[in-house]
Amino acid sequence: AGHKFYARAREMLKLADETRADVRAADGGDSETIRLGVTPALLMFLGHELAVTIREQLPNVVPVIIEDMSHILIESFAAGQLDCILCYDVPSASSRKRMALLQDDLVFVGQPRQPMGEAISFSAVLQEKLAMPEDGDSIRELAARLARENQLPFNVEYEIRSIPVMKQLAQRGAANCILPFFSVAGEFEKGALDARPITSPPLRRTLYLAYASRSGPFRCEEALAFIVRDALRPLIERLGPLAHSIEPGVEKKPA
Repeated sequence: AGHKFYARAREMLKLADETRADVRAADGGDSETIRLGVTPALLMFLGHELAVTIREQLPNVVPVIIEDMSHILIESFAAGQLDCILCYDVPSASSRKRMALLQDDLVFVGQPRQPMGEAISFSAVLQEKLAMPEDGDSIRELAARLARENQLPFNVEYEIRSIPVMKQLAQRGAANCILPFFSVAGEFEKGALDARPITSPPLRRTLYLAYASRSGPFRCEEALAFIVRDALRPLIERLGPLAHSIEPGVEKKPA
């Protein structure tokens, strides 16, 4: 099965390269198609801004934006099905270049309580019923790793790969979830869901923009990085103290 998958990935990679070459040839060599993978929560917040700004500022670039969870995007990226990805905790590899953009602390999401937004310890979070995606998801992997390091039990009541469904379960009180604040900010501000910073330790992730390095740099690589950084500014403001900015060119490991 592994050999078949590898052969199929190579065929898809070859086809993608040939398609890109055909597009460039048909458009005088100026057009560049970029397959960009983005996580669902990020896409909800800045997808429109990214798509519009890329088309306005990089008219010769055709963006193809694909949405999926970080671990799925990383797998597709490694198989050559994506040219670049904007997602969390991308592992280093010789076949890719990555740029750390920011770190953000996750929140515990549940039914409204008073006072809203009060911090909760990680050990207290693990005592609650949790809804999370399947094994491999970056948030689940982070929570499981910290639980092991702190010798705490880690159990998941519902396995769900859908942020809207997880939020519905939290609203009904059937389960709680661990999410980035920007994916639940609207419900928190309306009082529909509580979003509590997690402490001792915080659940902190690193957001990366990663490029495949097998074919050399894209002509628009620096410009795309600038656009992504600029699009993240409102998100960083929305996160407030939950966001930790990273200077360009500096990588940080998740806490």
